[in-house]
Amino acid sequence: MDNSKKLVVTGVFWTGVQMVVNQGFGFIIRLVLARILFPEEFGVVGMATVFTGFVQVFNDIGIGAALIQKKSTDLRDEHFHTSFWTGVVWSICLYTVISLLVAPLAAMFYKEPVLKSLIPIISLGVLSSPINLVNRAQLTKMMNFKKIAFIDNTSNIISGCLALILAFMGAGVWSLAFNSVASIVVAIPLYFRATGWTPKFIWDRQAFKDIFGFGLYTTATNVINYLINNIDYLLIGKLLSAQLLGAYTFAFVLTDTFRGRLMAVVNNVMYPFYGRKQSEPEELKKYYLKVVNYNSLIIYPIMTFMFTFAEPLILTFFGSKWIDSVEPLRLLSVSVMFHMMVNSNTALIRGMGRPGLEMKLQLVKAFIFVPTLVMGIYFYGIIGAAWAVMINKAIAVVIAQYTFNRLLHLKVSTTEFLIAVKNPWIASILAFIISYTCYKYVGVNFFLAGATLLISYGLFIWLLMENELKFMVLQLKGLKK
Repeated sequence: MDNSKKLVVTGVFWTGVQMVVNQGFGFIIRLVLARILFPEEFGVVGMATVFTGFVQVFNDIGIGAALIQKKSTDLRDEHFHTSFWTGVVWSICLYTVISLLVAPLAAMFYKEPVLKSLIPIISLGVLSSPINLVNRAQLTKMMNFKKIAFIDNTSNIISGCLALILAFMGAGVWSLAFNSVASIVVAIPLYFRATGWTPKFIWDRQAFKDIFGFGLYTTATNVINYLINNIDYLLIGKLLSAQLLGAYTFAFVLTDTFRGRLMAVVNNVMYPFYGRKQSEPEELKKYYLKVVNYNSLIIYPIMTFMFTFAEPLILTFFGSKWIDSVEPLRLLSVSVMFHMMVNSNTALIRGMGRPGLEMKLQLVKAFIFVPTLVMGIYFYGIIGAAWAVMINKAIAVVIAQYTFNRLLHLKVSTTEFLIAVKNPWIASILAFIISYTCYKYVGVNFFLAGATLLISYGLFIWLLMENELKFMVLQLKGLKK
């Protein structure tokens, strides 16, 4: 196996392990917390994170992305030390703004006094995350995802256990707040141990310009992305209620968390790889289509399960208090399936050194999404919001295809793109028909019908992709030699 394939395969394997452990454990944590807590408490945390998350987008000002994208020959020690101290000073300034300005503003906006004290607690991650910034960028640049997987898994498991203890002790909403912060803090000593890197009191003006020049566009793109991804929370919390926001947030957690974790897995691996291959368009195209295909293969059966069995899943595991989450869960499951078709395109565009183009594309998406979201919420509440999300994910697929064929020197034809995603779609539709028929018309138990869906999906994928899957297994065996 050539070195490029080895780097990608090992990277995907270890970040895949990271996702499986984090998602499996995280799902258990959310299951227990959802049975202990109420939609209103999830809603209040959702209100808080809308404001804190927006400020946190500015946290690394694109420093991490810039360190990873730049070629190793162009980086000096000064770049790493300057990045570290810039991040630390900047985070202190941001936390001050959050505590003194954002928290009172959010409490007044939502008329929830608890946000004044809740937001500063949730935002403690702003102070600690820049400390991990350079260490994580170094490991990512080396594509040492085994160490990153170990650190993330360890920190998430420890923080999740502590959050559960707090919830059982009656901490309520504070257990959710603690869970969102503790993992970052726990990871700090683990990252320093993994890299062996120690910051020195060095700050170089030219190094700052080198990093910030790239990071400016990246930060602007992240701000737009955040607004697109969280404006539904803002509007639902303001126009509807904390209870409905909690129900909508919960549906998003069950669907988009899987998508987001997989995006982190694949994009963390492919972003530095795309940076290495940015002058080889045919190689970029080949790997991009493979990423789209494998992303869909993994996520589609999960989203098909969520769509098919949303109601029995919610009622069985979480209780009737979450019944308002059922319809949004179905719609958001489909939206994730559309999203997987463009899941890696932002990492590709950024890896090619085109952060400005990425920012412009996100602006276009925002201009389309916001009006449809406002109308959806105004007329149909959280179900209308979920419809708006799904429609705009489908539009994003069209925009991505236009970008590749007209704005980049990377020609991905519609035929090539459809070939890359057809097998997961075919298998999902057939598996849905079989399992839904068993559950709805034959009267098969929910658990057995769900197992039928997953097994039938696997069988259809094997029938459609047998040769390719066998070849992949041979490659993995060759990697071990």
